[in-house]
Amino acid sequence: MKRAVLLCMLSALLGGLAAFGRHNWWPSTTQSVAQEPTPSAVQAPTSNIPQPLFDSLTPEERVNVMVYQQVNRSVVNINTRGVSGTLIPLIDVVSEGEGSGAVLDRLGHVVTNFHVVEGAKEIHVTLFDGKSYDARLIGGDPQTDVAVLKIDAPVESLYPVTFGSSSNLMVGQRVFAIGNPFGLERTLATGIISSLNRSLPGRRGRRSLKSIIQLDAAINPGNSGGPLLDTHALLIGMNTAIASKTGESAGVAFAIPVNTIARVVPQLIQNGRVRRPEAGILKTYPTDHGLMIAVLTPRGPAERAGLQGWRIKKEKKQQGPFTVEYQTVDRSAADLIVAVDGRPIKTFDDLADAIDVKQPGDVVAVTVIRNGQQVQVPLRLEASE
Repeated sequence: MKRAVLLCMLSALLGGLAAFGRHNWWPSTTQSVAQEPTPSAVQAPTSNIPQPLFDSLTPEERVNVMVYQQVNRSVVNINTRGVSGTLIPLIDVVSEGEGSGAVLDRLGHVVTNFHVVEGAKEIHVTLFDGKSYDARLIGGDPQTDVAVLKIDAPVESLYPVTFGSSSNLMVGQRVFAIGNPFGLERTLATGIISSLNRSLPGRRGRRSLKSIIQLDAAINPGNSGGPLLDTHALLIGMNTAIASKTGESAGVAFAIPVNTIARVVPQLIQNGRVRRPEAGILKTYPTDHGLMIAVLTPRGPAERAGLQGWRIKKEKKQQGPFTVEYQTVDRSAADLIVAVDGRPIKTFDDLADAIDVKQPGDVVAVTVIRNGQQVQVPLRLEASE
């Protein structure tokens, strides 16, 4: 009898812990995207929708309504103001922008795209109840296009989104996007996952975004930073871009996978930035024979390891009564990177990908071609500043 009571108490305790975990945005290491709920299992969400009215909906409509009702209060509208240039002296050109975001926790943290708030002087976040709050940028990561904001809002007004997983996503899976297209608050769009593991060109010359989700939901300007959800109302991505010449939805949209967000967000909240392993190679150029090193970080890891970039030669020439100093670039001594730890390298993205999977302090073997010979150089990575 005592054993049965003990087992019942243990079961109740575990159930309570599981319920608590479902209300935290931080994803469980064992959490994965479950199968789509069966129509009979979908109950009316906790809202003003009467159960008889909910039961009158089609099975597909029930799932749509359930997802929206569970998450729409987690979605925020983001408005920014910045300076895009100077029209005439002393008069700045003010730029305004709009985007979406999702509440992370009851402390007031909000996740959105970095490009939504990049360069903004003022950021305002509007919650589901129409109340607007000044926001400050806690941290941003241009490489993954993820940023975290902080607002001072009442706890009862904050409804955190629940994290899912992007590990087991499948092409054809139904998805939901909630955002603020064209400033229309908390708009729901539905679609399917069209493809996985896409790459997007980086903004402003930055490295490409990897492992991107492609979807066919109607994503438009203002949707950036809004949540991408599965049929269980779990966050599986963040909408970030569309493929369109007009700037409006053409049925090809993209989202950052939630696993990337889950990896980046804690660092942004704690440090304001993401600390990555750094090789100290600032600029490279692809060639037919390897990735040419152009510029190294002075006294950085690569330079200390003995890797060689371009050399700047200074020459003085006499021009009449004056002596003029010229600078020329000698590319002949630059190393050509062909592999890192045996992994072939052809582009800077290849090099960045090979480094990113390491940790600060790790030693990697950089294979280079130097003076026509293949040389292996050990390089100890450092934490990025």
